[in-house]
Amino acid sequence: MAVFSVFKNTVLLLFFTLSACGNHTKTNNKELKSVVARDTVATDLPIIIAANRTETYLPFLEGKRVGIVANQTSVIFKDTQPLSYTHIVDSLLAKGINIKLVFAPEHGFRGEADAGEKVSDGKDEKTGLPIISLYGKNRKPSKAQLQDIDVILFDIQDVGVRFYTYIATMQLVMEASAENKIPVIVLDRPNPNGHYVDGPTMETEHRGFLGMTNIPLVYGMTIGEYANMINKEGWLENKVVADLTVIPMENYNHHKDYILPIRPSPNLPNNTSIYLYPSLGLFEGTNVNAGRGTEFQFQRYGASFMDSIKYNFKYTPAPNFGSKDPKQNGKICFGKDLSKTPRMNTVNLEYLLDAYKNTKDKRLFFNTSGFTRHAGTTNLQKQIEAGLSQEEIKKTWQKDIDQFQKIRAKYLIYN
Repeated sequence: MAVFSVFKNTVLLLFFTLSACGNHTKTNNKELKSVVARDTVATDLPIIIAANRTETYLPFLEGKRVGIVANQTSVIFKDTQPLSYTHIVDSLLAKGINIKLVFAPEHGFRGEADAGEKVSDGKDEKTGLPIISLYGKNRKPSKAQLQDIDVILFDIQDVGVRFYTYIATMQLVMEASAENKIPVIVLDRPNPNGHYVDGPTMETEHRGFLGMTNIPLVYGMTIGEYANMINKEGWLENKVVADLTVIPMENYNHHKDYILPIRPSPNLPNNTSIYLYPSLGLFEGTNVNAGRGTEFQFQRYGASFMDSIKYNFKYTPAPNFGSKDPKQNGKICFGKDLSKTPRMNTVNLEYLLDAYKNTKDKRLFFNTSGFTRHAGTTNLQKQIEAGLSQEEIKKTWQKDIDQFQKIRAKYLIYN
């Protein structure tokens, strides 16, 4: 488990309290808004993540057979100087909670698998609990897997980008829970890209595991807010509705700069990579390397077929943690270093437009099916190939973004 090396002073105290008082009964969305509004009057107070608010969700788990959806980010923080925490599975077991099994998302329970790599079922060496993979052929819990479960607890750190697959896993877990009449509890965590909404909206014909609903690329919601949205907007299969409880954070708002203390997946090593991910993640649908196979994942881009005269920055991807066979493996890539980029407030298409413009043989650039799955539309590739500017492309997104913002506003728990 890798821990970020950079912390901001304003966030060093954010996990100080292990638990805080709260309502022991289910809280509706309107009530949650009032609770958080009261808690966030002083915006300089440390954020208390939902997992640390044990008093609010333990009553839902006591005496129940619990299934938990978790990975390496699913922790209860003890302190930040030095950083110390307990995995939520270990903590709940110590409190006598009857956890029956763990469901693991992409990258696995300990977060060590490559992007797209099959995650197998197994057993957790520390606890002996069975682990059921939700990445591979089995992406949705089956009725058989849920037969001995009374309640599902979901606690995973998201980064607020549509093609980041943890929200798809959550949606399928909610769907399975609704179909089998099992309550589901989502413990909320901050969204480091939660301060803006931008990007092309997923089109229905292109929906899949990289985007299961018609939302913009960056949707500006915490994972708890988003859970409420997909549940109440009828976006689960066959319009089923989950028995959903969202446990909110304290002292969070969408404009706080939140530094993740634990790497959310192998190729997002720090907040710079997370801020750039919505923009550079679109390179996943091209033959351009976006830093995989280096120590600067999603903080640079380049390819062997890009203009070696135009670019004085070059690097050579090689197999490493999180990328056994990176794109452009072993080849000298010519491109740009973005590792000093500050916090972003928009999806920046200039990187894609720049790389495409400076690829001599344009046939080498796009992996069309992959690009469409990430963009959520065939239009973006066509617009880039036609030579449209970033401003011209973004104008075509605005109507869908405005419509989404109206829906989003109904489900915001935090300011």
